Amino acid sequence: MMEYKGYIGKVEFDDEANLFHGEVINLRDVITFAGETVQELRQAFEESIEDYLAFCAERGEEPERPFSGTFTVRISPELHRAIAVRAKLSNKSLNSWLGEVLAGTVTGEHATHRS
Repeated sequence: MMEYKGYIGKVEFDDEANLFHGEVINLRDVITFAGETVQELRQAFEESIEDYLAFCAERGEEPERPFSGTFTVRISPELHRAIAVRAKLSNKSLNSWLGEVLAGTVTGEHATHRS
């Protein structure tokens, strides 16, 4: 994984082509990059981000920013109700409780959020 200006690149190695290649993974827009060495790969990654930002500026468009902190999840009404009840029982808002649960899941501490 690589990061530059908040954009995250996922990198793989193509053994047949003897080439590193990557893609920015925290955008809907497609940004790719490649290099034969780690230094070339990093330079290509940063240049690809700079090119993307320049392209957006030329078109007068705001570049897509990596994740705003807001997302929509579609779940069953029963699960929604159960989550809301758990949040209330913890004296937390739904957003706060769910954020803690998700953070615990990502860090491997999800068992501590079962109340």
